[in-house]
Amino acid sequence: MKKREIESRTEELLKPIAKENRVMIYDVEYVKEAGEYYLRIFLDKEGGVDINDCVAVNRALSDALDVEDYIDDQYTLEVSSKGLGRKLTKDRHLEHEIGNSIDVKLYAAVDDQKVFTGKLVSFDKENIVIDIGGEKRAFNRKDISGTKLTLDI
Repeated sequence: MKKREIESRTEELLKPIAKENRVMIYDVEYVKEAGEYYLRIFLDKEGGVDINDCVAVNRALSDALDVEDYIDDQYTLEVSSKGLGRKLTKDRHLEHEIGNSIDVKLYAAVDDQKVFTGKLVSFDKENIVIDIGGEKRAFNRKDISGTKLTLDI
């Protein structure tokens, strides 16, 4: 089974578990790092995810994965909060962050700059619009190498 299929099938399996535990599925990743496979579940909820949320979802999902048994590789299941400065890789991530400060990183510099920071105003299939100090700026998604939440330290 391919990576995308595993992620998609896991997300479908996870939906009722997330609903029951009152958390939102932020992302599902199936990756190979240093020869080991990891199935990573990232959660979010109003007020933040705590360790009890992660433990409850981990146990329920682990049981469901044992029953379904569709992943051939040996893997480690990890369940955590989405984390600070998390990459915004899907439209649902962007939707959730409208009004918040994000970093937009470009493949090629524009005005001698590759990273722009501003409040996410809107997005569609072609563009992401951020407000930088009162000025709205649109970036074509084809020119964007990545977006993430801005870390305010």
